[in-house]
Amino acid sequence: MEKQLPKLKRIDTSKPKKKKILLLSDDLRMHSGIGTMSKEFVLGTCHKYDWVQLGAAVKHPEHGKLIDISADVQKDTGVSDASVRVYAHTGYGNPQVLQELLQREKPDAILHFTDPRFWGWLYNIEHQIRQKLPLMYYNIWDDLPYPHWNEPFYESCDMIMNISRQTDNIVKNVLQKFPKPDWAVQWVPHGINEGQYFPITELHPLWDEFNQYQKQFKRTHDVDFIIFWNNRNIRRKQPADLILAYKEFCDKLPKEKADKCLLLLKTQTVDPNGTDLIACQKALCPDYKILIHDAQIPNNEMNFFYNIADITVNIASNEGFGISWCESLMTGTPIVNNVTGGLQDGCRFEDENGDWIEFDTDFPTNHDGTYKNHANWCIPVFPSNRSCQGSPQTPYIFDDRADYRDVANAIKKWYDMDKESRDACGMAGHDWVRGDESNMSARRMGERAIECLEDLFANWKPRKRFTLFHTNKIDSKITKVGVI
Repeated sequence: MEKQLPKLKRIDTSKPKKKKILLLSDDLRMHSGIGTMSKEFVLGTCHKYDWVQLGAAVKHPEHGKLIDISADVQKDTGVSDASVRVYAHTGYGNPQVLQELLQREKPDAILHFTDPRFWGWLYNIEHQIRQKLPLMYYNIWDDLPYPHWNEPFYESCDMIMNISRQTDNIVKNVLQKFPKPDWAVQWVPHGINEGQYFPITELHPLWDEFNQYQKQFKRTHDVDFIIFWNNRNIRRKQPADLILAYKEFCDKLPKEKADKCLLLLKTQTVDPNGTDLIACQKALCPDYKILIHDAQIPNNEMNFFYNIADITVNIASNEGFGISWCESLMTGTPIVNNVTGGLQDGCRFEDENGDWIEFDTDFPTNHDGTYKNHANWCIPVFPSNRSCQGSPQTPYIFDDRADYRDVANAIKKWYDMDKESRDACGMAGHDWVRGDESNMSARRMGERAIECLEDLFANWKPRKRFTLFHTNKIDSKITKVGVI
């Protein structure tokens, strides 16, 4: 049989060659928050840049393999010349792996994403890297006090893009002694894919399928009010507090109405970094309906979950952004947020002039309720207490704990609102996260990323090589002994 050769593609020589970015983060094909946002970052910019990723996982099933997903990206985005390749890797790499990638791929810049403590080896060689190409960081930091022990990490990057407005202010304050130019520290929030998360109304092509799913779900569980929680089962997400809040809320209702409520938890039933939710349910809330959905589901069913929910709750005590509240608003479902970290952005608190509040050195957080006016799509819960936690690697960080009774009251406010008004609030949130003020659609995330990357390439200058001096004091003079 004659072998079929692939069709040749015509090269447009008039089109400038795209720059290539090396991305260091969770494998963009995986469903972690880091992986999901890495994917949106790439999809939103693949028409402008080529991408190669060191795709990390704890125990990567494809470790050592190179996977070219360009064809899939081209199909999803319509970008005919999109180039995206993933080097599957267990862990976040090391200097040897990086050097091999740099020699093989010859990227124009490096972008790393997630907690800086995973990148100690990268910062140890940052000066060597930055002599040849710029180093960027897509930055997450949850809370105050200002983490001055992060200063070496921030100084080691040529550009820092921050996922929340509070994070942006934190970085600028930590770098006060050695400030970076404005172009090098910018706010680029997470963006939600409108093709995956959207309201399903009677005019939508998916309405019949969704409506059948919704009716069956509510009939199976015999409910008419659904509280959704979509997070990892880890301590800082406070799942047990939410169960207590749900019980407190149901206790306020007549029994026949409480029996029609459901707390839907999309998470792991048991996690060593969190708790045993079945045990919590049996001990803390045995009389009311809780459904724990711990299986992976496709994006379309996750969109269904958000659409059948009446509200989505996120009361994490530390949260750099909190993707679930933004996904919820993109589907038109209103939210309850704890006032901490990036969750504050979803509340859109207003200042005296009706403008969205901005954080600075004198006003670094709205935790204490300096501003109370907020958007109608959110009912915020102000933390009842703030404790300072820490570890050897992260010596201090505030833990903003919401009182479960306050959370119950916030849920009750949404419950007491008629469905038409509640839906209208949710749709106002949908319009906002899609718009240019919030910058929280995947489209705007991609556009903002390109703006930042172009600023970087226009302004970046290579670092000079180290000059090392071995000095001795002789007669109050410094004698240069050695130079490299």
